[in-house]
Amino acid sequence: MSTEGIEGVYLETHNWGKTAKFLQALGYQVEFATEEGSGMLRNGSGPYLLLVEIPEDQKPDTQVVLRVPDADTFDADASLDVVAPFEETHYGTREMKVRDPDGRIWSLQAPIKK
Repeated sequence: MSTEGIEGVYLETHNWGKTAKFLQALGYQVEFATEEGSGMLRNGSGPYLLLVEIPEDQKPDTQVVLRVPDADTFDADASLDVVAPFEETHYGTREMKVRDPDGRIWSLQAPIKK
């Protein structure tokens, strides 16, 4: 089984409010926001943007999130550099992380089976 395309993009920012307003000016709507400076924005039926505020002394990161329908049946190709196998997250998914040839980390996310 392979991935089903881009589920979303994880973006770190130094200022949640300014970045959320920037994205809203580009047509995104806030789907939810937390008091801790994070939230999800969407533009139509496209991939979500998960925006997370981090301290000024940290370099903001970006990570592409690919959709996997079922973590248990996902067959990771032997050529993949698996950084972390599928594990449950605090936000209700199972996530695997892989590294591409340029060193970027990609997130593969599947729903948790109930």
